[in-house]
Amino acid sequence: MKQNMSNAASAAPSTAPLASLSDEGVSIWLDDLSRKRIESGNLAELIEKSHVVGVTTNPSIFQAAIGSGEGYEDQLADLAVRKVTVDEAVRMMTTADVRAAADILRPVYDATQGRDGRVSIEVDPRLAHETEATIAEAKQLSWLVDRPNVMIKIPATEAGLPAITEVIGLGISVNVTLIFSLDRYKAVMDAYLAGLEKAHERGIDLAGIHSVASFFVSRVDAEIDKRLDKAGTDEAKGLKGKAALANARLAYEAFEQVFAGERAAKLEAAGANKQRPLWASTGVKDPAYKDTLYVDELVAPGTVNTMPEGTLKATADHGDIHGDAVTGTYDASRAEIAAVEKLGISYDEVVQQLEDEAVAKFEAAWNDLLATVAGRLAGKEGSSK
Repeated sequence: MKQNMSNAASAAPSTAPLASLSDEGVSIWLDDLSRKRIESGNLAELIEKSHVVGVTTNPSIFQAAIGSGEGYEDQLADLAVRKVTVDEAVRMMTTADVRAAADILRPVYDATQGRDGRVSIEVDPRLAHETEATIAEAKQLSWLVDRPNVMIKIPATEAGLPAITEVIGLGISVNVTLIFSLDRYKAVMDAYLAGLEKAHERGIDLAGIHSVASFFVSRVDAEIDKRLDKAGTDEAKGLKGKAALANARLAYEAFEQVFAGERAAKLEAAGANKQRPLWASTGVKDPAYKDTLYVDELVAPGTVNTMPEGTLKATADHGDIHGDAVTGTYDASRAEIAAVEKLGISYDEVVQQLEDEAVAKFEAAWNDLLATVAGRLAGKEGSSK
């Protein structure tokens, strides 16, 4: 593996940092998808030349892609003629894109025995606080995409946790999204293991079930830095840009602890896979920070880093991949979180606020998408008369 990566790096020096990242055991996934990216061959090119081995989507990504209209005209016309509902039209378009991307990534899926080559699609964000509806939606999406390398995204809300267990228990691979807090992350891992236990009881092959836990990064700094600025002291200024990395590194410590435990070991002996941590929201929001900060400083074996294309290109150009940047940082990370709390900034309050805002943001993006598609369908239907 290392020899192959070394050869790739020498063959394509412009993407050497991406090759190094892959060589360190980090799977690079693209945090974006559109029909234009699929049909132009851009996605296939990123897989071939930029070490991309997976794709994640979310309501905001689809709102931007379908909202542009590019590449969706013919399908919209057909859907208008059929007089489908707006909700059905959106699902037909989004699942078509995910299915096509899954087909492009199928060779990666096969080569990695299902570890990578994955494409994620999210349940309707309006269901984030409804367990049974989330389960039903996850089953429907899995059926609609109908590809073994799809992952269904379920938010890590309190209502989402039992849904994760049930969906995993049905043998469906899951990308758990919108994780901000360490306590919630531990609950997510517990929900995953409980799901595997259910699947095992049902006689489902555990080797075919994969999962990632999407731990959000940059938004933590964005919120805590704002509060540190308000504090205004030199001590507060010195803590800026540290909380997000500390939080993510402590999540990796929790991952190591849980999957080294007896419960996980028993399931792995039955063929189960570890639920890998996925670093999400890795695009830097503060221009004062290096644009590859959340890539360079979160290198750890057995992780996924899903990047918007801008971060992917920046990493290829000037990423500084200097080996495992996470293991052994745990005491320092705890100290940094404690220092922030000592200034009166509540960690629990921040992470709950971020979860609430993220759910609301995705719901708003989905509603915007529905409104856009409703308008386009009405226009297409009118033009066909």
